[in-house]
Amino acid sequence: MPQSVPSISGRVARTLRTSLFAQVACALVIGVVVGRLWPHAGTAVQPLGDGFVRLIKAMIAPLVFCVVVAGITKAGDLKAFGRIGLKALIWFEVATTVALVVGLLAGNLVSPGAGMNVDPSQLDASAVDEKTGGGELPSTSEFILHSLPDSAVGAFAENSLLQVLVLSCLVGAALLHLGNAKVPAILPAIEQGQEIVFAIVGFIMKLAPLAVFGATAHLVGEYGLGALSTYGKLIGVCYAVALIFLLLLGVALKALTGLSLWKFVRYTREEMLLALGTASSETVMPRMMQKLRQAGCRDDAVGLVLPTGYSFNLDGASIYLSIGTLFIAQAVGVDLSLGQQITVVLVLMLTSKGMAGVPGSAFLALSATASALGVIPAGAVALLLGVDRIMDAMRVATNLLGNCVAVFVVSRWEGALDTARAKKVLGGEIAFVPERPEQAPEPGSAGESAAGPKSLTPAASPSPLPDAPSSTARE
Repeated sequence: MPQSVPSISGRVARTLRTSLFAQVACALVIGVVVGRLWPHAGTAVQPLGDGFVRLIKAMIAPLVFCVVVAGITKAGDLKAFGRIGLKALIWFEVATTVALVVGLLAGNLVSPGAGMNVDPSQLDASAVDEKTGGGELPSTSEFILHSLPDSAVGAFAENSLLQVLVLSCLVGAALLHLGNAKVPAILPAIEQGQEIVFAIVGFIMKLAPLAVFGATAHLVGEYGLGALSTYGKLIGVCYAVALIFLLLLGVALKALTGLSLWKFVRYTREEMLLALGTASSETVMPRMMQKLRQAGCRDDAVGLVLPTGYSFNLDGASIYLSIGTLFIAQAVGVDLSLGQQITVVLVLMLTSKGMAGVPGSAFLALSATASALGVIPAGAVALLLGVDRIMDAMRVATNLLGNCVAVFVVSRWEGALDTARAKKVLGGEIAFVPERPEQAPEPGSAGESAAGPKSLTPAASPSPLPDAPSSTARE
């Protein structure tokens, strides 16, 4: 007898039950509806989103530590790791500079703040202080010093990714120096710890739809949709420039690696939607690391480039800051000269690097830029208070895709990218398999490829540390 065709409702129910993308998309729509119709209820469910973000953040530091240490020891070459870091920083600086320049060009062409004729004396500058908590961005020397841990435990407790990266590099270098003869059990223990972290992330990801619902309902309930009419031109310019920048990134990715950015977006659509729904790219860092590794990027490149990019490669924030600076200048009737706009780029090139993890960092960077120019009243920064939250989606998506493109480009640059596997994964020929013990791919299954990097699963034998060249002589 022919098999019965499932009904439409049955197929929808099955999709909702099995697809994280469908669950998150539905949660996003429901969140918008609840926030629009019942604003107070929308604001009340904010803890759902905040709690999810806190749980994911708790896993990021140990995950980065495990991936970086395992990547260094498996590669067996600390110099290669240093080259990856240097190339990543070069790419980050080029990408953020392009983002700043493109933003300024668009701001000059469209002039989103022209004709507003705002009197800066009527603006409440104290609202900016409340938003930033009275803090300030660290200077270059303070930023570098803060990147160095003064406590191994404190780096993890404060969830400082740069400090965790420094510790990871030191531990990886020490393991390479000692060799397998001295510490034969350390690397397997780190790999097993990594599996535990991925398993926990898998459990937490089941709560993603609730998180998206809570965050979206709060956003719409708290801020409403009124800002769309008041700041429509500014919002349109920022999102359009972000799209143009992503197109440029796509061209660069295709030219340098042969990979398609659009296919990567489809490959990571669940993570992209989750990041947009929660307005945080940190919530998807663990899953992005898994997907990049299974897409042919070597462990050490993923472990170093992606976390570092969260501090050094804020492309979306750079676009927003450059256009935002021109917007407030035009709104108060200040015409910035070419020299002053060059100053804007130079100042933002520095201030954008210390933004990660600082409350109200965008307003601190804008205030620092206004002070450096000396012609924009400090209180004018308050003009962006009503639209800042709406810009989160643009910033998150652009920052996240910019960092993932950086991983592919730097991996290709360093010879740490399996391009053939990457094309198969992005083309859907090899399915993504979450790195969780209960879903570990069997050898030879669709989740593995002989040409690609081996997933760290319990069934996979851990790679031994290379013996230290001088260990025999010392013993």
